[in-house]
Amino acid sequence: MCLDNQIAIITGAGQGLGQAIAEEMARQHAHVVVAELNDQTGQQTVQRICDQGGSAESYVTDVTSEESIESLVDRVIKDHHKIDILVNNAGLGQSVVPIIDLPLDEFQRVLQVNLIGTFLCLKTIGRQMALRESGKVVNLSSLNGVSPAALVAAYNVAKAGVISLSQTMALELAPYGVRVNAVAPGPVYTEFNEKVMAQRADILNIDQEEMIERVRAAVPLGRWGKPEDIANTVVFLCSDRASWITGQVFPVTGGLSGVSAAPPKQPIREK
Repeated sequence: MCLDNQIAIITGAGQGLGQAIAEEMARQHAHVVVAELNDQTGQQTVQRICDQGGSAESYVTDVTSEESIESLVDRVIKDHHKIDILVNNAGLGQSVVPIIDLPLDEFQRVLQVNLIGTFLCLKTIGRQMALRESGKVVNLSSLNGVSPAALVAAYNVAKAGVISLSQTMALELAPYGVRVNAVAPGPVYTEFNEKVMAQRADILNIDQEEMIERVRAAVPLGRWGKPEDIANTVVFLCSDRASWITGQVFPVTGGLSGVSAAPPKQPIREK
C-alpha cells in the first residue's frame, strides 16, 4: 500500500486514532501534514514520525474555522503544490447523558467539531482535489453513526452526518477522479473511550473494569480494537489497491454491529 510522494493532511492527529493513522501513512512513505489544534501534541506526532524515519510537519488548525482551514491549504499548496490525501479525523465526544438532560450548547459544540469541521475541510480541500482531478478522502465516522447508542445523541447525529456527507461528496467528486469513503470504528481503547467507559460505568453502577469487559465480551472477535486496526483500513482506502472504491462506509468493529441496549430507568429531575 505504498503512498510514495503523496501529501496527506490528517486532522486531529495529535493523539489516538489520528496519531496512529499519521504514523501508518508515514510508514507507507507519504509526507504527513498534521492539522492539529493543540500545537504541542501535533509536534509530538511529527517527532514520533521523524524518529521512525518518516516525513511530517504540523500546522495549528481549527477545523471549525474556515479561515484556519484555508490558511492550512494555502501553506500546503505553496510548499508542496498539491494535496493527495485528506483524512478527517478531528472530533470530540460528549457527556454521557439522555437527550432530555443534554444542554443545547454541548449538542452544538459536538456537531460544530465533528460534523461542521468535516464539512469545512471537505469543502476547501475537495475543491483543490477537484481542480487537480485527483485525490482520496477518508472521513472518520463511528459505529454510532450506523447504529446509535443511548445517551450520546449529539455524537450519534454528528457521526451519521459524516456518513451522509461522505456519500454525497463521493457522488459529486466522482467525475473529477476524487474518491471519498468513510470508516466507522467500533470500540477502540483510546483515551477517548476510556472516559466514555468511566461515565457509562457510573450510570450502570458498576466499576470501570467490568464495563470494559462487557464491551470486550460483546465483540464477536473477542477483543477491543487497536488504533492500528483503524489506521490500516484508512491507508488501504487511500492506496491504489482501493482505486475502484468510493462512496462506501467501512465498519471496523471486530464484528460488532451495534449496542442498542436501553439504559436503566433513572429518576427524572424537574427542569
